[in-house]
Amino acid sequence: MSERYEDFISRFKQRLVELFHQESNINELSIERGLPPEVWTDIMELSPLSVAVPEAFSGRGVKVKECLGILSAASYESLPLSLTFGINIALFLEPLAKYGLPEIQADIFQRFIEHGAMGGLMITEPDFGSDALNMRTNFTTLDNGEYKLKGQKHWQGLTGMADFWLIAARKQLSSGELARDIEFFVTDNSKTEQKIKVEQYFNNLGLYMIPYGLNTIDLTVPANQKLQPPSTGIKMMLDILHRSRLQFPGMGMGFIQRMLDEALSHCITRKVGAQKLIDLDSVQFQLSRIQSSYTLCSGMCAYSATMSGISYDLSSKGLEANSMKALVTDLMQESAQICVQLSGSSGYKIDHIAGRGIVDSRPFQIFEGSNEMLYTQISEIVIKQMKKQKEENFYLFMSQFESTNRIASRLKKHLNFSLEHTLVQRQMVVLGKVIARLVCLQYVDLMVEKGFRTDLFENSFKHMEMDIKKLLSDLSDYNNAVPIVAYHEGSNWMDYSDSDKNGEIE
Repeated sequence: MSERYEDFISRFKQRLVELFHQESNINELSIERGLPPEVWTDIMELSPLSVAVPEAFSGRGVKVKECLGILSAASYESLPLSLTFGINIALFLEPLAKYGLPEIQADIFQRFIEHGAMGGLMITEPDFGSDALNMRTNFTTLDNGEYKLKGQKHWQGLTGMADFWLIAARKQLSSGELARDIEFFVTDNSKTEQKIKVEQYFNNLGLYMIPYGLNTIDLTVPANQKLQPPSTGIKMMLDILHRSRLQFPGMGMGFIQRMLDEALSHCITRKVGAQKLIDLDSVQFQLSRIQSSYTLCSGMCAYSATMSGISYDLSSKGLEANSMKALVTDLMQESAQICVQLSGSSGYKIDHIAGRGIVDSRPFQIFEGSNEMLYTQISEIVIKQMKKQKEENFYLFMSQFESTNRIASRLKKHLNFSLEHTLVQRQMVVLGKVIARLVCLQYVDLMVEKGFRTDLFENSFKHMEMDIKKLLSDLSDYNNAVPIVAYHEGSNWMDYSDSDKNGEIE
C-alpha cells in the first residue's frame, strides 16, 4: 500500500459520512438487524482491514497506530461497525499474520484485500463462558494428517457472516480425556468440509449490525491450517486476547469523542430559560467527566501503539491489557449515560446516537472477560508482586512500580495504607479499579511529556483522584451484604400495611 495513512484515513472518514448521512441514514440503519449488502460492499471497497494485513500481502503493514486509527474513525460514526473491524483485526488477521503458516496466508489475505472477506474467533462455549481452559471443543488427528474438530461455540460476533474462523480446541487423548493445552485452527466456510453450522441466531440487545448465535462444529481441516505457537497454545491464546484488549481503546476513542461532541453541541445551543445549558455548574461537571474519559482513552491509545504490535509477546501483559479494556469500557458506558442525561428526552431514543450508545457499549463491559473478573486479576497481579517484594504499604509499592511510578506521588495521601490482610473478592474488584486508574493516568502523563495538553490532563487527574478517594473508602469499609436466597417468607409488604379495605387508617 503506497497511499499515505493520512490520505487513507481521511478518505475513509469522508466516505463513511457520505454513506451514513447522505446516501442513507445511520440512525435508521442501526436499528435494523444487519446492514444492507450494498452498504457493506461500499464500506469494504475502502479496504479498511488492509491496516491489519502485512505489506508482503498488499496490506498496510499491521501497524498498531493505523489499526487503532481505523477503529476510532469507525466508532465515531458507528460502534458496531468499529467492533466488526476490531473482531477482524485483533481476533483473526493479527493472529493469522503472527501464527499462521505462509502457505495459507497468501490466499486468505488476498481474499480480505480484494474481495472484502471477514474473519472471527471462536472460543466461548455454552457451558463454560469465560472458563476457556475447560472448553469441550476437541480435535483428533486423522491418518492423513488432517484434523477433525467437534464441539459447540456461541456468542461469536459475525456468526454466519464471517468467511473464515479461528477455532480454539483441545486435543482428545487416547484415554478419551482432553489435553490441558489449547490449539487454534483456521477454517474456511467456502469449503464444504470446513463449513460451520449455525444452529440459532440470538436476538442480541444492541449491536444490531453484528449477528451472534450458536454454532455447531463438525468439520475437517488440513494440517497446515493449524496455528503455530512458539511454545504453548495457552500462551498463544493469552497473547491474542491481551492484544485484543489493548486495542479496545481504539474502539472507545471515536465513540467517547462522539459522545463528547454531541453533548457539547447540545449544551452550547440548548437554553434553559435565558441561560445556556452549558452555563449550569452541574452540566459543566458532567461534560468534564466525558472529556476526562476522552483524555484517558487518548493516553491508552498512545501507549498501546508503542507496545502491542504482533512482534511483541503480550502473554505476560495482563496488567496493561486488563486495565485498558476494563477502564475504557466503563468509561464508554458512563459517557453514553451522561450524554443521554444531558440530551433530555431526545437522547432516550434508540435512533439517537447517545441512547443507542448506552445499549451498544454495554456488552463491551462483559465480553472478552467481564470487567469484574479483569479488575480482580489486576489486583491479583499487584498483590502477588507486593508479596514477592515483601512490601505491605500500597503507596511505597506503587511509587516504585513501573506502570505507576510517575503518577503515584501526586496521590500519596490517598494511597498511603497497608494491604496486610486478605481481601475478599468485592474488595479485589475495587482495588483493581484503583490500580487501573493509576495505570491509565500514567499513560496520559507520558503524553504530556511529549506535548499533550496539560489542561486536559489536569482535569482528568481531578476526576480520577475523586474516583480513587471514593473507591478506597469502599475498600476500607466495604459492604458485606449477601443475598438472602429464601427471601419470600415474611417479606410481603401487604402483610404489614395498617390500612383497612377502604384505605382508612384504623
